[in-house]
This record gives sequence, C-alpha cells and structure tokens, in this order.
Amino acid sequence: MNSRIQPTAQVDETATLGEGTTVWDLAQIREDARLGRECIVGRGAYVGPGVRIGDQVKLQNHALVYEPAVLGDGVFVGPAAVLTNDHFPRSVDPEGRLKRGGDWEAVAVVVAEGASLGARSVCVAPVRVGRWALVAAGAVVTRDVPDFALVAGVPARRIGWVGRAGVRLAERAGEPGVWECPETGALHDEKDGELVERG
Repeated sequence: MNSRIQPTAQVDETATLGEGTTVWDLAQIREDARLGRECIVGRGAYVGPGVRIGDQVKLQNHALVYEPAVLGDGVFVGPAAVLTNDHFPRSVDPEGRLKRGGDWEAVAVVVAEGASLGARSVCVAPVRVGRWALVAAGAVVTRDVPDFALVAGVPARRIGWVGRAGVRLAERAGEPGVWECPETGALHDEKDGELVERG
C-alpha cells in the first residue's frame, strides 16, 4: 500500500509520506516535510517545510501547520485550525524593509500523541499541547496545555479533563483527585495541576 495523492495537491519531491497516507485536493506539503503512516491531509491543508508528523494523524480541510511544528502519533487537527510559528510577526523590519526567511526565527508548536485541536482553534507558538489533550473549537492556545487537559476560550484555559476517548472525565464521588472516563472506565489521578493515567 502506497500513499495516495490527488492530482491537484502539491507535494514537494523532497517530502516523505508514509504508507497509506492520503493527500486530498489542493493540499500543499512543502520541502523536507515528513508524514508517517496512514495520515489524512484534507482539502486545502498546508504543511510547512521540515514539519514532522507522526502516524495516523488527521489534518482536516484548510488546517495550516507551519514549520517547525511537530505532531505526534494520532493527532487530530480540525478544520481551519492554525499552528503559528512567529512569536513577533511583522511583514517588515523596523527600517521598513520586507522581512525574508533569514530575518526572523521560526518557533514551534508541538502537539503530543493523541491530542486534538478543534475547528478554527489557533496555537500561538511557542507552545506544547500535551498527550491526549483536547483544545475546544475556536480556542486560542497561548501557553502549554497539560496532558489530558480540556481547554477552551480566548485565551484558552483548562475547564476540565478528558481521557483517551475524548470524553470529559468525571471526578469519582468520595475520591477527590480521582477521575474516571464514563466511556472506558479508565482511571486518572490529579496532583499539582497534572493528570496521570493509571497503568
């Protein structure tokens, strides 16, 4: 099984696509980008030069992933979500000259294994979204998101916890700091603002 690229997509010859990866219409994958196995790149999505994407990642339509972003296995990037790369964006320098690639330092958004970014959410680099975290639709992430955190708003703030199934966890009655997934029954322990999945 090879990768599948629609005729209207642009995939640079130096990009690497894993087995079973699909690139849909009008998507663009730039130089030296690396995508793992069984990824889906939606219509009009953009993957910048040198971006690293793991296995089974879904980039929905018009998602924009700017270099040097790193996405772990199983990451979901919703429609029109944006991963930025310039902490101080300007078109021109202080003297009014058009800025070029060497005139600024790109900074990364890192999205860890299993995390999901909702539709039209924005991650303002540099920032890390933790394992299995869930960023709500329309949220603007300006600081690191802990593992399993559910964040929403502008700027995004933690409003709860989620498990691997993406379902909001419920705190167990009579057991403060113990959180349970209503779908899978998996248990998690909260301590010092972090959530750890039980083995």
